[in-house]
Amino acid sequence: MEWIQQLVNGISLGSIYALIALGYTMVYGIIKLINFAHGEVFMIGAFIGYISIAGWGLGFFPALLISMVSCAVIGVVIERIAYKRLRNATRIAALITAIGVSLLIQNGVIYFRGAQPAAYPQVFANKSFNFFGAQISTQAILILSVSVGLMLVLQFIVHKTKIGKAMRAVSYDAEAAKLMGINVDNTISATFAIGSALAGAAGVIFGIYYTKIDPLMGVIPGLKAFVAAVLGGIGIIPGAVAGGLVLGVVETVVSALGFSLWRDAAAFIILILILIFKPSGIFGKNIREKV
Repeated sequence: MEWIQQLVNGISLGSIYALIALGYTMVYGIIKLINFAHGEVFMIGAFIGYISIAGWGLGFFPALLISMVSCAVIGVVIERIAYKRLRNATRIAALITAIGVSLLIQNGVIYFRGAQPAAYPQVFANKSFNFFGAQISTQAILILSVSVGLMLVLQFIVHKTKIGKAMRAVSYDAEAAKLMGINVDNTISATFAIGSALAGAAGVIFGIYYTKIDPLMGVIPGLKAFVAAVLGGIGIIPGAVAGGLVLGVVETVVSALGFSLWRDAAAFIILILILIFKPSGIFGKNIREKV
């Protein structure tokens, strides 16, 4: 019965990784950029949620919505200021810029707020109920429900809306999309906005789940979400979800077996193995390129 409980905990944790990984994979699918500042957007989302709940006295869902909207705006600002002029530059230039933006946001938050951690207030009574002998917390169920709901909304946007069709067209061929009348710049900004909104939601959920947040909290979850995106097949939305869930379950199992010190290392061991044996990821396919 303990394994059922650990499995639910692993899926709840994996859903947080999946929400962050979706931002990585969407941006990469559109402009082939690894946005390493995405982890810091996740961190900002956690702090905006904290201010909304602890400072303004709002509930979980209003705080979640405010965090998502704020992070969407921040994501667009980052794209317009830092990345837009580098679209025709080398990939290494864009990558270095992303790392620079990440460090700028980290140190900016530390400068204006301080480096001390903050404790998330308890929004829900963390009760547990018996499920075939396993004690499943209502908090884990809430996190999983919100995450799945956001993923379903994303699927609807990508496959059923006009902006979603534009995103898929730009991902397939940006030049052809431009010739068909699609505004590529606005489509890329919309992609950053949606990915950043999901990262903001993940930040609030992470704060509720772990209770402690700090200005450097985006580094490790951001890297793990990147591993999840690569594991599932970077650029593929279902792959990011699957990679996040697998990673969360693996980490929980490693901790349950008594190897909690290897918990963070497990993610990067998986990254090394996937790059050696299947670099395209679980859902990825090897594509031939003309030279």
